[in-house]
Amino acid sequence: MTKITDLDEFDRRLIELVRVDNLQPARTLAGKVGLSISAVLRRLRRLRDEKVIVADIAVVDPALTGSALTMHVLVRMREAGRRPLDEFSRYIARRREVTGAWEVTGEDDFVLKVQVASMEEYDAFTRTALSDENGILTFKTYISIRRIVEGDASTRPLLRD
Repeated sequence: MTKITDLDEFDRRLIELVRVDNLQPARTLAGKVGLSISAVLRRLRRLRDEKVIVADIAVVDPALTGSALTMHVLVRMREAGRRPLDEFSRYIARRREVTGAWEVTGEDDFVLKVQVASMEEYDAFTRTALSDENGILTFKTYISIRRIVEGDASTRPLLRD
């Protein structure tokens, strides 16, 4: 695995550019960082191979894909041992409603980002995924009112001044 000190200024600039738009052609990136196209392609391949760049994803408008409601859910497990945490992690990673999940410190064990089409769908999700039989002690739901920033803050803010 690459250490942060192994990244030079060209790597850092490429990472910054693809975080904003990973569909920029190598020709465009080369012009912006001052390298040849082949050097840019080699560096991007290395950054992906070494898992510095872990995914090339699209930020999708959930309202246009039938998942207009976004909830952030704090989950507290009944047991905090490694096994129950790992089991719940594997389970929740397979749920299509969960678009983000983090194991966290503090009173709660997980923060989930859940996207659904309706409150009825969220209710069904909580009755299955966040049930006692999955080792859940309690959960608290925060419903998102509006999206301010999606993804990396260096991309585009959704609110204009």
